[in-house]
Amino acid sequence: MTQDARQRWQQRYDAALSGGKVRDADFTTLSGVEVDPVYGPSDESAVPGFERIGYPGEFPFTRGLHATGYRGRAWTIRQFAGFGNAQQTNERYKMILAEGGGGLSVAFDMPTLMGKDSDDPRALGEVGHCGVAIDTVADMDVLFADIPLDETTTSMTISGPAVPVFCMYLVAAERQGVDIGKLNGTLQTDIFKEYIAQKEWLFAPEPHLRLIGDLMEYCAENIPAYKPISVSGYHIREAGSTAAQELAFTLADGFAYVELGLSRGLDIEQFAPGLSFFFDSHLDFFEEIAKFRAARRIWARWLRDVYGATTDKAQQLRFHTQTAGVSLTAQQPDNNITRTAVEALAAILGGTQSLHTNALDEVLALPSAKAAQIALRTQQLIMEETGVMNVADPLGGSWYVEALTDELERQAEEIFTRIREMSDGASPYPMTSGILRGIEDGWFTGEIAEAAFVYQRALEKGDKKVVGVNTLTGSVEAHDKLDILRVSHQVEIDQKAELAGRRTSRDDDAARAAVAHMVEVGRTEANMLPAMLDAVRAEATLGEICDALRAEWGSYTEPARF
Repeated sequence: MTQDARQRWQQRYDAALSGGKVRDADFTTLSGVEVDPVYGPSDESAVPGFERIGYPGEFPFTRGLHATGYRGRAWTIRQFAGFGNAQQTNERYKMILAEGGGGLSVAFDMPTLMGKDSDDPRALGEVGHCGVAIDTVADMDVLFADIPLDETTTSMTISGPAVPVFCMYLVAAERQGVDIGKLNGTLQTDIFKEYIAQKEWLFAPEPHLRLIGDLMEYCAENIPAYKPISVSGYHIREAGSTAAQELAFTLADGFAYVELGLSRGLDIEQFAPGLSFFFDSHLDFFEEIAKFRAARRIWARWLRDVYGATTDKAQQLRFHTQTAGVSLTAQQPDNNITRTAVEALAAILGGTQSLHTNALDEVLALPSAKAAQIALRTQQLIMEETGVMNVADPLGGSWYVEALTDELERQAEEIFTRIREMSDGASPYPMTSGILRGIEDGWFTGEIAEAAFVYQRALEKGDKKVVGVNTLTGSVEAHDKLDILRVSHQVEIDQKAELAGRRTSRDDDAARAAVAHMVEVGRTEANMLPAMLDAVRAEATLGEICDALRAEWGSYTEPARF
């Protein structure tokens, strides 16, 4: 007789328990009532379509990746941080780790995000303001000084120049004496979402995909635990998309990276687990929970049925979450603490693997130390005091949540069909072809713009309420009462001087030759990362590396759309 889902789950849970993979903790309510690790129907046959819900740890993973839920392992508290120069950010990282942060997430300044050096004329006034300035590997050395990279998982939020920045990270690890094969973390790298939403690219899509394919190959061969692509829906949602659009556009991008790996001849069972995701957690509490559950189910089904993955690891969608920056308001900024807590709770009930909570002052500036600590404590309070880690997927089986999960899945599938219809028809990789056509035609941009317009109109009519903005606007606290972080212009002056000194002290001929060799390798089918690593070791700057690639591959201008 076939075992039912509950019995299969129980076997997995018992195996985890006997293997020491369940935390030794008090799994009771505040009043002392003991709670089970998971709940489900007494009669599964009485629940139509129960196999699409199931239990945690079984295909299609609607209820989570692991049978133990957070009883096995809590989510990673990974606070996004970066400002000023590498030394200032290093001090913030040490504070985050000392206060209980579980991993690091690097925010880069705008020149770095665009592959420009701090002394580039177009970097004027932007150095260190929206993140940390990184010009050479020496900055990366300082950024992670006294932070063992083989003991700390590190996420880097950068896409256009992701590969050369990653090379700087690897060389910094080498200089620490770390075996790079033991590194663990995530690199964003997702260039599709840049064309769709954030608009920070260096070249046309095809050269970026060349670099991303090289990165996937290099990590698969040399750094097996490292995740080379974090497919990012966060920026799509922040640009104004609906939850369903965020879900569908993000997963479609993920499918395209699967197709890229397959086109390189990589084994899907090996490279698919290296694809992670990055979602927004917005304020509609139940819709967000349903979105995360639908994402796991869709990904598992497509990886199995469309792309042929057979193992759980290859079918499982792993994701990081950040609370919605776009939901924060400059009016009554203390309200942002509550908004962030609600969004964080939705991400946790949705089963996130790691989480960043926004600070109350981020709508005005980069977080102050106090605001960053409050954001960190928000996660820790939820983790330690609310009991949410006791039960896996506690809202599973809710009529409302399951109906929302089904509806978001339905809407996403409609969008997948539309994207594939945009394919040229001859491509063996229809999702990739459809995305490239949608980017070139401005289809994604238009869809997000329309959704943003509809929401803005609802705000202006008062159909959607935002406390302190279009309702309950009395007693608004003035901005100047917040002690916000201000990055001094001296940071830019000092960074430029430091960069000039590095150029003077290096072997300039060796740096130029290494960059030229990297470009030559790019004209072949060989993997470009070894040559790029050599350029980084020769102290070539980020701007020099990226400008050489721009000169070789050209720039890209977004098509106009009205």
